[in-house]
Amino acid sequence: MGRFSNLWNRDKDGAYENQRSFLRFAVIAVSVCVCFVVFLTKDNVIRWIQAGFEKRSQQKQIEMLTRQNEELDKRIRMMSDDKDTLEKYAREHFGFAAPGDDVYIME
Repeated sequence: MGRFSNLWNRDKDGAYENQRSFLRFAVIAVSVCVCFVVFLTKDNVIRWIQAGFEKRSQQKQIEMLTRQNEELDKRIRMMSDDKDTLEKYAREHFGFAAPGDDVYIME
């Protein structure tokens, strides 16, 4: 590697002018190819990273919705098994009343 130190200084090419010129060309060509693959192709690295973030976000959303479904299933079981819970829900949300109850409607 000592022969190719300070690759961009053409004054130091000396007897290795062709090799250093090719090496400069190769470095530039590889850099252009890497930039093309990373930034310009349809299926590039940036989109892979974005897809990873989106996947993680969707997994969190799935976990949240699963917890909500479990809570709703628990409420359904409570209302179908416990008469008092069902009566309380009906009174609070639909304005039902038992015979003899006074109902006050406030807006």
